[in-house]
Amino acid sequence: MVQPVVEIKQLQKHFGKFQALKDITLTVNTGEVFGFIGPNGAGKSTTIRTLLGILKKSGGTATIFGQDVWRDAVAIHKRLAYVPGDVYLWPNLSGGEVIDLFLKLNDQKHSSRTDELIKAFELDVSKKCHTYSKGNRQKVALIAAFSTAADLYIFDEPTSGLDPLMEEIFQQQVLALKAAGKSVLLSSHILSEVEHMCDRIGIIRDGRIIETGTLDDMRQLSRTQVTVTAVKSVKQLADNPAVHGFKQTGDKATFAVDSEALGAVIAALAPLEVKTLQSTPPTLEDLFMRYYNQQEATADEQH
Repeated sequence: MVQPVVEIKQLQKHFGKFQALKDITLTVNTGEVFGFIGPNGAGKSTTIRTLLGILKKSGGTATIFGQDVWRDAVAIHKRLAYVPGDVYLWPNLSGGEVIDLFLKLNDQKHSSRTDELIKAFELDVSKKCHTYSKGNRQKVALIAAFSTAADLYIFDEPTSGLDPLMEEIFQQQVLALKAAGKSVLLSSHILSEVEHMCDRIGIIRDGRIIETGTLDDMRQLSRTQVTVTAVKSVKQLADNPAVHGFKQTGDKATFAVDSEALGAVIAALAPLEVKTLQSTPPTLEDLFMRYYNQQEATADEQH
Protein backbone atom coordinates (compact mmCIF):
# COMPACT_ATOMS: atom_id res chain seq x y z
CA MET A 1 0.00 0.00 0.00
CA VAL A 2 1.35 3.42 -1.02
CA GLN A 3 1.97 5.84 1.85
CA PRO A 4 -0.01 9.09 1.39
CA VAL A 5 2.18 12.18 1.03
CA VAL A 6 -0.04 14.07 3.49
CA GLU A 7 -2.14 12.28 6.10
CA ILE A 8 -4.26 14.13 8.64
CA LYS A 9 -6.51 12.35 11.13
CA GLN A 10 -8.95 14.17 13.43
CA LEU A 11 -6.68 17.21 13.62
CA GLN A 12 -7.66 19.81 16.22
CA LYS A 13 -6.31 23.24 17.08
CA HIS A 14 -7.37 25.44 19.99
CA PHE A 15 -6.50 29.09 20.55
CA GLY A 16 -7.47 29.44 24.20
CA LYS A 17 -11.19 28.68 24.38
CA PHE A 18 -11.65 29.10 20.63
CA GLN A 19 -11.49 25.85 18.66
CA ALA A 20 -10.27 26.75 15.16
CA LEU A 21 -9.97 23.13 13.98
CA LYS A 22 -12.45 20.59 15.32
CA ASP A 23 -12.05 17.55 13.09
CA ILE A 24 -9.83 17.66 9.99
CA THR A 25 -9.26 14.31 8.32
CA LEU A 26 -7.83 14.12 4.80
CA THR A 27 -5.07 12.59 2.70
CA VAL A 28 -3.08 13.81 -0.30
CA ASN A 29 -1.65 11.04 -2.46
CA THR A 30 1.41 10.90 -4.69
CA GLY A 31 0.87 12.70 -8.00
CA GLU A 32 -2.43 14.19 -6.86
CA VAL A 33 -3.72 17.75 -6.84
CA PHE A 34 -5.96 18.06 -3.79
CA GLY A 35 -8.26 21.08 -3.57
CA PHE A 36 -8.98 22.43 -0.10
CA ILE A 37 -11.97 24.77 -0.26
CA GLY A 38 -14.03 26.81 2.13
CA PRO A 39 -14.75 30.47 2.93
CA ASN A 40 -12.42 32.74 4.88
CA GLY A 41 -12.37 31.73 8.53
CA ALA A 42 -13.27 28.09 7.89
CA GLY A 43 -9.83 26.84 8.98
CA LYS A 44 -7.90 26.36 5.72
CA SER A 45 -4.86 28.47 6.64
CA THR A 46 -4.78 27.14 10.21
CA THR A 47 -4.67 23.60 8.83
CA ILE A 48 -1.84 24.50 6.47
CA ARG A 49 0.17 26.34 9.16
CA THR A 50 -0.17 23.28 11.36
CA LEU A 51 1.06 21.08 8.49
CA LEU A 52 4.06 23.38 8.08
CA GLY A 53 4.95 23.12 11.77
CA ILE A 54 4.26 26.83 12.33
CA LEU A 55 1.44 25.97 14.73
CA LYS A 56 1.41 23.04 17.14
CA LYS A 57 -1.68 20.85 16.96
CA SER A 58 -3.96 20.44 19.98
CA GLY A 59 -5.12 16.94 19.03
CA GLY A 60 -5.14 14.31 16.32
CA THR A 61 -2.26 13.39 14.01
CA ALA A 62 -0.65 15.00 10.98
CA THR A 63 2.19 13.59 8.89
CA ILE A 64 3.95 14.54 5.66
CA PHE A 65 6.08 11.85 3.96
CA GLY A 66 5.20 9.67 6.98
CA GLN A 67 6.95 12.11 9.34
CA ASP A 68 5.37 14.10 12.17
CA VAL A 69 4.76 17.68 11.01
CA TRP A 70 5.89 19.25 14.28
CA ARG A 71 8.76 17.00 15.36
CA ASP A 72 10.22 16.48 11.88
CA ALA A 73 9.47 19.91 10.40
CA VAL A 74 13.07 20.62 9.32
CA ALA A 75 13.40 17.34 7.38
CA ILE A 76 9.95 17.79 5.81
CA HIS A 77 10.66 21.35 4.67
CA LYS A 78 13.62 20.17 2.60
CA ARG A 79 11.16 18.32 0.37
CA LEU A 80 8.37 20.86 -0.03
CA ALA A 81 7.64 24.28 -1.50
CA TYR A 82 5.08 26.66 -0.02
CA VAL A 83 3.38 29.86 -1.17
CA PRO A 84 1.08 31.76 1.26
CA GLY A 85 -1.79 34.01 0.25
CA ASP A 86 0.00 37.18 1.30
CA VAL A 87 3.72 37.34 0.59
CA TYR A 88 6.02 39.75 2.44
CA LEU A 89 9.43 40.38 0.87
CA TRP A 90 12.61 42.22 1.80
CA PRO A 91 11.79 45.76 0.58
CA ASN A 92 15.27 46.80 -0.50
CA LEU A 93 16.11 43.64 -2.45
CA SER A 94 15.12 43.26 -6.08
CA GLY A 95 12.63 40.60 -7.13
CA GLY A 96 15.42 38.62 -8.77
CA GLU A 97 17.54 38.73 -5.62
CA VAL A 98 14.64 37.46 -3.52
CA ILE A 99 13.92 34.60 -5.94
CA ASP A 100 17.57 33.55 -5.79
CA LEU A 101 17.56 33.85 -1.99
CA PHE A 102 14.46 31.65 -1.68
CA LEU A 103 16.10 29.07 -3.94
CA LYS A 104 19.36 29.17 -1.98
CA LEU A 105 17.50 28.68 1.31
CA ASN A 106 16.11 25.48 -0.21
CA ASP A 107 19.52 24.35 -1.49
CA GLN A 108 18.42 25.08 -5.07
CA LYS A 109 19.95 27.23 -7.80
CA HIS A 110 18.66 29.72 -10.36
CA SER A 111 18.13 27.69 -13.53
CA SER A 112 16.81 27.99 -17.07
CA ARG A 113 13.46 26.94 -15.62
CA THR A 114 13.60 30.00 -13.33
CA ASP A 115 14.18 32.21 -16.36
CA GLU A 116 11.27 30.57 -18.20
CA LEU A 117 8.98 31.22 -15.24
CA ILE A 118 10.08 34.85 -14.92
CA LYS A 119 9.20 35.31 -18.60
CA ALA A 120 5.87 33.43 -18.29
CA PHE A 121 4.78 35.47 -15.26
CA GLU A 122 6.03 38.70 -16.89
CA LEU A 123 7.89 39.85 -13.79
CA ASP A 124 10.41 42.69 -13.90
CA VAL A 125 13.00 41.18 -11.54
CA SER A 126 15.19 44.30 -11.56
CA LYS A 127 12.71 46.33 -9.49
CA LYS A 128 12.98 46.64 -5.72
CA CYS A 129 10.35 44.69 -3.80
CA HIS A 130 8.95 47.79 -2.08
CA THR A 131 7.73 48.95 -5.51
CA TYR A 132 5.80 45.73 -6.17
CA SER A 133 2.04 45.37 -6.10
CA LYS A 134 0.49 42.47 -4.19
CA GLY A 135 0.22 40.51 -7.45
CA ASN A 136 3.93 40.97 -8.22
CA ARG A 137 4.87 39.87 -4.70
CA GLN A 138 2.83 36.69 -5.31
CA LYS A 139 4.70 36.18 -8.59
CA VAL A 140 8.06 36.26 -6.80
CA ALA A 141 6.99 33.49 -4.42
CA LEU A 142 5.34 31.44 -7.18
CA ILE A 143 8.41 31.63 -9.44
CA ALA A 144 10.64 30.51 -6.57
CA ALA A 145 8.26 27.66 -5.68
CA PHE A 146 7.82 26.40 -9.24
CA SER A 147 11.62 26.58 -9.70
CA THR A 148 12.11 24.32 -6.69
CA ALA A 149 12.47 20.56 -7.20
CA ALA A 150 10.12 19.46 -4.41
CA ASP A 151 7.95 16.41 -3.75
CA LEU A 152 5.04 18.39 -2.29
CA TYR A 153 3.81 21.87 -3.18
CA ILE A 154 1.48 23.68 -0.77
CA PHE A 155 -0.38 26.71 -2.07
CA ASP A 156 -2.59 28.75 0.27
CA GLU A 157 -4.74 31.16 -1.81
CA PRO A 158 -1.74 31.58 -4.14
CA THR A 159 -3.39 33.60 -6.93
CA SER A 160 -4.64 36.36 -4.62
CA GLY A 161 -3.83 39.61 -6.43
CA LEU A 162 -3.09 38.00 -9.82
CA ASP A 163 -4.97 39.00 -12.95
CA PRO A 164 -6.87 36.30 -14.91
CA LEU A 165 -4.04 35.82 -17.43
CA MET A 166 -1.55 35.13 -14.64
CA GLU A 167 -4.06 32.81 -12.93
CA GLU A 168 -4.07 30.79 -16.15
CA ILE A 169 -0.23 30.61 -16.11
CA PHE A 170 -0.43 29.39 -12.52
CA GLN A 171 -2.90 26.67 -13.49
CA GLN A 172 -0.67 25.54 -16.36
CA GLN A 173 2.29 25.23 -13.99
CA VAL A 174 0.28 23.21 -11.45
CA LEU A 175 -0.90 20.83 -14.18
CA ALA A 176 2.74 20.46 -15.28
CA LEU A 177 3.67 19.46 -11.70
CA LYS A 178 0.85 16.92 -11.73
CA ALA A 179 2.07 15.50 -15.05
CA ALA A 180 5.53 15.14 -13.48
CA GLY A 181 4.04 13.05 -10.64
CA LYS A 182 4.32 15.76 -7.96
CA SER A 183 1.77 16.22 -5.18
CA VAL A 184 -0.07 19.50 -4.66
CA LEU A 185 -2.26 20.76 -1.81
CA LEU A 186 -4.16 23.80 -3.07
CA SER A 187 -6.23 25.95 -0.74
CA SER A 188 -8.46 28.31 -2.69
CA HIS A 189 -11.77 30.15 -2.65
CA ILE A 190 -11.73 30.46 -6.47
CA LEU A 191 -13.91 27.48 -7.26
CA SER A 192 -13.27 27.52 -11.02
CA GLU A 193 -9.53 27.24 -10.28
CA VAL A 194 -10.07 24.16 -8.12
CA GLU A 195 -12.54 22.63 -10.58
CA HIS A 196 -10.04 22.92 -13.44
CA MET A 197 -7.04 21.38 -11.70
CA CYS A 198 -7.95 19.14 -8.78
CA ASP A 199 -8.29 15.35 -8.69
CA ARG A 200 -10.06 15.38 -5.34
CA ILE A 201 -11.62 18.06 -3.20
CA GLY A 202 -12.12 18.57 0.54
CA ILE A 203 -14.77 21.03 1.72
CA ILE A 204 -14.12 22.63 5.12
CA ARG A 205 -16.73 24.39 7.21
CA ASP A 206 -16.32 25.75 10.72
CA GLY A 207 -13.15 23.74 11.41
CA ARG A 208 -14.47 20.43 10.08
CA ILE A 209 -14.13 18.57 6.80
CA ILE A 210 -17.72 18.09 5.70
CA GLU A 211 -17.04 16.24 2.43
CA THR A 212 -14.15 14.81 0.43
CA GLY A 213 -14.13 13.08 -2.93
CA THR A 214 -13.68 13.52 -6.65
CA LEU A 215 -15.75 16.11 -8.46
CA ASP A 216 -17.54 13.28 -10.30
CA ASP A 217 -18.37 11.56 -7.00
CA MET A 218 -19.82 14.78 -5.63
CA ARG A 219 -21.77 15.48 -8.81
CA GLN A 220 -23.52 12.15 -8.42
CA LEU A 221 -25.02 13.50 -5.20
CA SER A 222 -26.11 16.83 -6.63
CA ARG A 223 -28.43 18.13 -9.30
CA THR A 224 -28.21 18.49 -13.07
CA GLN A 225 -29.84 21.51 -14.70
CA VAL A 226 -32.17 20.55 -17.56
CA THR A 227 -33.79 22.71 -20.27
CA VAL A 228 -36.31 20.98 -22.53
CA THR A 229 -38.86 21.81 -25.22
CA ALA A 230 -41.45 19.25 -26.25
CA VAL A 231 -44.55 18.90 -28.40
CA LYS A 232 -46.63 17.72 -25.43
CA SER A 233 -46.84 19.38 -22.02
CA VAL A 234 -44.10 18.51 -19.53
CA LYS A 235 -45.92 20.04 -16.54
CA GLN A 236 -46.45 16.59 -15.02
CA LEU A 237 -42.71 16.51 -14.22
CA ALA A 238 -43.18 19.27 -11.66
CA ASP A 239 -44.73 16.66 -9.34
CA ASN A 240 -41.73 14.33 -9.61
CA PRO A 241 -39.89 14.32 -6.22
CA ALA A 242 -36.52 14.28 -8.05
CA VAL A 243 -37.38 17.48 -9.95
CA HIS A 244 -36.72 20.87 -8.32
CA GLY A 245 -37.39 24.49 -9.29
CA PHE A 246 -39.66 23.65 -12.24
CA LYS A 247 -40.38 26.69 -14.46
CA GLN A 248 -42.17 26.81 -17.81
CA THR A 249 -42.27 29.60 -20.39
CA GLY A 250 -44.24 28.68 -23.49
CA ASP A 251 -43.07 25.26 -24.63
CA LYS A 252 -39.70 25.56 -22.82
CA ALA A 253 -39.27 24.13 -19.32
CA THR A 254 -36.27 24.43 -17.02
CA PHE A 255 -35.68 22.45 -13.84
CA ALA A 256 -33.01 20.74 -11.72
CA VAL A 257 -32.90 16.96 -11.35
CA ASP A 258 -31.18 14.91 -8.66
CA SER A 259 -28.35 13.39 -10.69
CA GLU A 260 -29.08 9.85 -9.53
CA ALA A 261 -32.63 10.19 -10.95
CA LEU A 262 -31.64 11.77 -14.28
CA GLY A 263 -32.15 8.54 -16.26
CA ALA A 264 -35.68 8.07 -14.93
CA VAL A 265 -36.63 11.69 -15.71
CA ILE A 266 -35.24 11.40 -19.26
CA ALA A 267 -37.31 8.22 -19.68
CA ALA A 268 -40.41 10.09 -18.52
CA LEU A 269 -39.71 12.78 -21.13
CA ALA A 270 -39.47 10.30 -24.04
CA PRO A 271 -43.23 9.94 -24.72
CA LEU A 272 -43.68 13.73 -24.72
CA GLU A 273 -42.02 14.14 -28.15
CA VAL A 274 -38.96 16.11 -27.07
CA LYS A 275 -37.75 18.69 -29.58
CA THR A 276 -34.66 19.96 -27.72
CA LEU A 277 -32.94 18.80 -24.56
CA GLN A 278 -29.96 20.35 -22.78
CA SER A 279 -28.49 19.04 -19.53
CA THR A 280 -25.75 20.82 -17.59
CA PRO A 281 -23.89 19.03 -14.78
CA PRO A 282 -23.52 20.93 -11.52
CA THR A 283 -20.49 23.18 -11.20
CA LEU A 284 -18.25 23.08 -8.18
CA GLU A 285 -19.94 26.28 -7.02
CA ASP A 286 -23.34 24.51 -7.14
CA LEU A 287 -21.93 21.61 -5.14
CA PHE A 288 -20.25 23.89 -2.64
CA MET A 289 -23.42 25.87 -1.97
CA ARG A 290 -25.52 22.71 -1.65
CA TYR A 291 -23.15 21.15 0.90
CA TYR A 292 -22.95 24.41 2.84
CA ASN A 293 -26.71 24.87 2.86
CA GLN A 294 -27.19 21.29 4.03
CA GLN A 295 -24.74 21.82 6.88
CA GLU A 296 -26.41 25.08 7.91
CA ALA A 297 -29.83 23.42 7.87
CA THR A 298 -28.47 20.58 10.04
CA ALA A 299 -26.90 23.08 12.47
CA ASP A 300 -30.16 25.02 12.71
CA GLU A 301 -32.09 21.81 13.47
CA GLN A 302 -29.67 21.01 16.29
CA HIS A 303 -30.14 24.38 18.02
